[in-house]
Amino acid sequence: MDPHPSPHGGREAKEPMPDFLPDDAATAELGATIARELQPGDIVLLEGDLGAGKTALARAIIRSLAADPALDVPSPTFALVQPYDTPRAPVLHADLYRLGDPREVDELGLLDNPAAIVLVEWAERAPELVAAATMTIQLDIPPGGDGRLAHISRA
Repeated sequence: MDPHPSPHGGREAKEPMPDFLPDDAATAELGATIARELQPGDIVLLEGDLGAGKTALARAIIRSLAADPALDVPSPTFALVQPYDTPRAPVLHADLYRLGDPREVDELGLLDNPAAIVLVEWAERAPELVAAATMTIQLDIPPGGDGRLAHISRA
């Protein structure tokens, strides 16, 4: 017997419906919403294929945490980690796409400051980060390629 019957007679979905992000403004709005929820020590994984919008969402989160909508937030693809000082907490934005070996993640210092908020793209290359995550955001490109779908799960 289903402990959570739906009023429509079926089972309730275990995962919430994804957020549809039709444009950059919707991505910025979702980033601001996520930023309001984040606490020092949170580790957020941003997952999705190339071009799915991971960096755009990270940029929106960081700008909201910094209370600066014009803040320059470059992709950390080549630097691997970009640090930011924000009123809420220090923020580390990492992109592990170019990481050669999972052991190299220790050298990045992503877990060194327990008060930092850490945003990680391509985290599957560092299993210890996946295990420590407090939130995972999966971004998908819907059929037709317009907009993005964001699936958010919390640990």
